[in-house]
Formats: sequence, C-alpha cells, structure tokens
Amino acid sequence: MITREEIIEKREESNRNSFLITLFSCLFFLVSQSIFAQDSIPAKQDLTEEVELKFQEFFFKALSEKAIGNHQKAIENLENCNQILPNNVTVFFEFSKNYLALNNTLLAKEYINRALEKEADNIWMLKHLVKIYQQENSIEQAIETQKKVVEINPKEQGFLVRLYLYDRDYDSALLLIKKLESEGNLSNYLKRIKKNLEERNNKNVAIVENEEGDFDTLINQFKSDKSFAILEKILNELEMENSDLLLKYSEEGMTLFPAQPLVYLANAKALNYQKNHEKALQILQSGIDFVIEEVMEANFYEEMAKAYKGLGNTDQEKKFLDKAKKLKI
Repeated sequence: MITREEIIEKREESNRNSFLITLFSCLFFLVSQSIFAQDSIPAKQDLTEEVELKFQEFFFKALSEKAIGNHQKAIENLENCNQILPNNVTVFFEFSKNYLALNNTLLAKEYINRALEKEADNIWMLKHLVKIYQQENSIEQAIETQKKVVEINPKEQGFLVRLYLYDRDYDSALLLIKKLESEGNLSNYLKRIKKNLEERNNKNVAIVENEEGDFDTLINQFKSDKSFAILEKILNELEMENSDLLLKYSEEGMTLFPAQPLVYLANAKALNYQKNHEKALQILQSGIDFVIEEVMEANFYEEMAKAYKGLGNTDQEKKFLDKAKKLKI
C-alpha cells in the first residue's frame, strides 16, 4: 500500500522533473542562441522538426556533459549531432574544445581547422586555436594566430605581449608595449611588465663586484645602495637555515622592487620552510604576474607544489609539479 508520504514524494519528484525539463529547454535555447551569435555561425540547413529536436537533444547533452567535465561523453553526443547534421561549424568547434580538454591537441587542431575553413575570420575559433598551440607549446604558431586575432580586434594586443614573453622575445614584447603606451592603451599589468623588462635590460649595469662568500660586505652595500643587483646577490647567498633573514630581505625587496618575481619567490621559500604554507601561496599568486621567463615560472610552480603538499592537498601538488615539469622539457 502506498503511503501518504510516498505519494507526496512522487508528486514532488514529478514537479522537479517538470521544472528541470522546462529549465533545460530554456537553457538550451539561450546557450545555442549565444553560441551561434558568439561564434558567427550561419543558420543551419532546414531539418524536419523531429530531426531538429533530436539534434538539439544531443547537442544540449554535449554541452551539459562538457560543463561537468565529462568530455568523452560530450564527444559521443557530438558524434550523434554530426550524423544528423554533418559538417556543422558549431559541432566542429565543440569537438575541438572537448578534445583540447582531454589534451588531445592533434584532434583539437583537426576539428578547429575544419571549422575555420568555413569561418576563417571567426575570432572565437581563432582564439581557441591559440590555446591549442599554447597547450602543445607551439608558441610561434600561437603568435602568428594571435596576430590574426589582433587584426580583427586590436584590443587583443595585450595577449600578444604575453605570447612574446612566453617565447622569450622580449624585444618584440617591449616594442608592442611601447606602441600601446603611445596609444594610451597600457593596462596596469603591462605597465608592470614594461618596468620589469626595462629593469631586466639594465640589470647588468649595477652588478656589484664582491668577493665570494663576503656576505657582510653585501649587507653593508645594500644599506647605502638599495639596488636590485645587490639584493639579488643577498637572496641568492641566503640559505633556508637563515629563513628569518630571507624573509626580512625578501619583504624589503617586495616593497622596493614590486615587479621583480625573485623577491616573491624568495619570500615564499622562507614561508614554506617555516610551514606557513597558506601565506606562501598568497605571495606566489601575487608574484607570478611578473614572471616573464619559463625557468622562473617553473620555480614558482614547484614552490606552489611544496605549499600544497604542506597543506595536504596532493591533487594541487601534482598539478603544479606537472606544470613545472612541462616548462622544463
């Protein structure tokens, strides 16, 4: 015999299902309209109502699965979409996104290039292709593709600067930054990078002659000459056993040279040594914006991994160790 509670529960479940169906229908309409508009996709060819509903069902399932990280399931639903409506640009784009999430850059490139054959000037797909090139560390191709993006939207020049930095082409990065500065389009981030690059270029001017191991001389010199060149030598001389001194001089360095990543890294190393892992992460996250060299970026990721290990977060530890390893290959 069905109890009153069971009847109420079934009624509530039915109401929830009705609500979800209505919500999903609305969401599909909004998402599909957004995607078609955002990616400049032409209207799809005429389909029978039944077939069109089937296509929408599979496509919405693909979006839903992708949203929760089930990329293989999303691909399976996209394959059904492709059988119903072959060579659809939006489907190709979604294939590429999911394959990239699975780190299959070969298929990600294949599908986005198929889409770009139909929509060569689609800025969203070009930006996605840049991501693919970045993921496989093909920075030169990423730069060439980003130049196409910039032709369509000049506001994307800031990311081109980042790509030049990743490629260690500091001259091109600084040249573009100065161009943006002359146009009055320099963000605070790019202002910091400009300062960092200029200091990097002038770094050797203030190199201090110092006998190896003469640490006291360095300290005395730094009292009268607050140059980064002297501070860098101090930070490199200090060992973890002197973590209090490392904290002291790296903190002073963050005040004097806020665009120099080394001072943040040194400070985080001292904090990790003293088991203050939360603060170490905060410092590293603040300083990584100023990193322009892959070696330094890898050092930041390794220090982040140490902090996460100290916090017992093994997933994040592995993630950042993997990031560091990729940069050192």
